[in-house]
Amino acid sequence: MIDRIGEDFSFYKTAVSLRQQRQEVLAANIANADTPHYKARDIDFSQALQQAMGNSMNLPAVKLDMTSARHISGAGSNALQTDLLYRQPLQPSLDGNTVEMDVERMAFADNSMHYQSSLTILSQRIKGLMAALQQ
Repeated sequence: MIDRIGEDFSFYKTAVSLRQQRQEVLAANIANADTPHYKARDIDFSQALQQAMGNSMNLPAVKLDMTSARHISGAGSNALQTDLLYRQPLQPSLDGNTVEMDVERMAFADNSMHYQSSLTILSQRIKGLMAALQQ
């Protein structure tokens, strides 16, 4: 039963994680809008999601180093590996920067909306499971 619930939430976990990574990339693009020769990057979300789900989330575990014997040992999983693509500018700039603020703002807002909707759907699924367990 728990395995089935975990499998059901793995898609949402992966989607939210990829949206968060894309948000960081887009924020870096916006922050470097005035940096000469900075090349705008982005993630192809649908391809990254298909790749992550196709791998069935079999990521190698990360072993944490301890600097003291009193530390609690821990292990985690690696972040999803995504291919960062370079964005082709519609209007090249003279300083070699490929960041176009209108494109970046639109992508940032779109990704934010999708991130929030994924969290809302995930929250509703959890509330539905909790209601089913209480009955």
